Amino acid sequence: MTTLLNTIDHVFAKKVCSEHQDKPDELLEILHEIQVQEGFLSDRVLRTVSKSLNLSRAEVHGVVSFYHDFKKEKQAENVIKICRAEACQAVDVDKLIADVESYYDIKMDNGGGKVSLETIFCLGNCALGPAVLYKNDLYGRVTLKTVQKMIASTKGVKEQ
Repeated sequence: MTTLLNTIDHVFAKKVCSEHQDKPDELLEILHEIQVQEGFLSDRVLRTVSKSLNLSRAEVHGVVSFYHDFKKEKQAENVIKICRAEACQAVDVDKLIADVESYYDIKMDNGGGKVSLETIFCLGNCALGPAVLYKNDLYGRVTLKTVQKMIASTKGVKEQ
């Protein structure tokens, strides 16, 4: 059964491909543009893109699965990306992760809901670890209290 949402994302995907003149060498730009608008890349969208660009679904899926920032499922509205590189490990990022998981009753790399945590490696803020990327803003020396303030400042997310 085709839902209105599936029809809309299918039409949008075809439009984006057409705007890029159905050029296979613009696959990354096309996927990025669709994900920015839709929030993720559904299987239906990937089929539409592969057909429009005359690529196999395996080729398109290979690109999506290779790049960590492409998402195949709907993500949380507020994603907190926590650096797990060596410098942040040295300043006990694991404690920060445990504190945030416990406080918000969420798990690392388990999307959905209002808030989720994702692993990211090296944000280039090594001197100020642990580092966090939230809504395209970089934070350093992050504690649970810092995360609470970030979440509280987000419209529609209530503090627990």
